[in-house]
Amino acid sequence: MTSFALKTEALTLGAALGLVAQGRAQSVLTNPPPWTGSVAAGLTATRGNSETTVATVTADAKRKWADEELLLEGDGTYGDNSGTKSAESIHGCAQFNRSFTERFYYGLNVDALSDAIADINYRLTISPLVGYYVIKATNDTLKVEAGPGFVLQKLGATTTGYATLRLAEHYEHKFSDKAKLWQSFEILPQVNKFKNYYWDAEIGVETGLTQSISLRTYLQDTYYAIPASGRLKNDMKLVAAVAYKF
Repeated sequence: MTSFALKTEALTLGAALGLVAQGRAQSVLTNPPPWTGSVAAGLTATRGNSETTVATVTADAKRKWADEELLLEGDGTYGDNSGTKSAESIHGCAQFNRSFTERFYYGLNVDALSDAIADINYRLTISPLVGYYVIKATNDTLKVEAGPGFVLQKLGATTTGYATLRLAEHYEHKFSDKAKLWQSFEILPQVNKFKNYYWDAEIGVETGLTQSISLRTYLQDTYYAIPASGRLKNDMKLVAAVAYKF
């Protein structure tokens, strides 16, 4: 992709971000609702024939208006295996949605990742989107999203920027006020080189112990069709954590 094309993509996405931010600022001025969210932490340690430690921290927050919502997520992982670093990553995501019918909405997704073990120095993805609730019930929701995007990353020693497509879905089922199951999947192929893509998948369950404390167990899987040199394509993580809701 030429430098001119990259600049054009960046300007287009920047303009979209500006329009969304303008609408967001106007909404904040009119009686902003409270934040809701959670913070969770998990720790796995072994001692004896092997000495391993893996710590994970996740946080999410949500603010919802009549026809708009702002979603924030972040997570970090650190692992050590007998003095050798086995995991080190930090990830953040922000998404703004605005509904224009009961089931359709549009928005903007911004995602950032740094993963030392996968040799991803940084990866920034900006993606305008259109979404639709396939299921929108009291205890069940299934939404799908699609849109163009732009990825800027430094993989190993190579820095690249390219246009992409983002296809995503998220399902959630509530068994009760204190128990739920969720599943999500998204894939981002490069538009002019479809064999270069990555996808993220997650499935998990949560059980409440009290009104604000719960136990979470979830499996995350990330696949890179073209990973950094000397790295594997697949990364999988199983996490058990204690969460605090606010």
